[in-house]
Amino acid sequence: MSDTTPRNPVAAPQMLADALLRSVAGSAALLRLTTATTDTSQSELGITATSFAQVSIGPVVMRKLRPWQKEGDEARWELLVSATSIQQQVSAFNLASAQALFAATLAVTITGQDYLIEAVSSNEAFGNIYLYRLLLREARPQGLTIAG
Repeated sequence: MSDTTPRNPVAAPQMLADALLRSVAGSAALLRLTTATTDTSQSELGITATSFAQVSIGPVVMRKLRPWQKEGDEARWELLVSATSIQQQVSAFNLASAQALFAATLAVTITGQDYLIEAVSSNEAFGNIYLYRLLLREARPQGLTIAG
């Protein structure tokens, strides 16, 4: 007997990417976002304080990239992110696109370490994005130096 249940073939790459990310020990990451409202004159003047939110996305898989630049350069990392979790956050924050979500992201936190987004790319099939690739570098703490 064959399965004749109608399926959405467009969602298949997203479901497959989610399953593959989970199967290779996929974990979760936190995005630290700014959630400032820009619809009032007070926020335009900087009177209203900017608020921040941390949202969890997953499944994600992180891998260290080989250094291709000069010796001594910072290590680069690639974060593979499920497009379904990104679409959920885009909807939750009522943003126009995933690019707007990444633009509002101040840092990505994975196992207690902060990373900064350097570049974002995506993979798509059948006209739909199923995976995001974030190029990351470690966020170094900035200290104040007081001249004496």
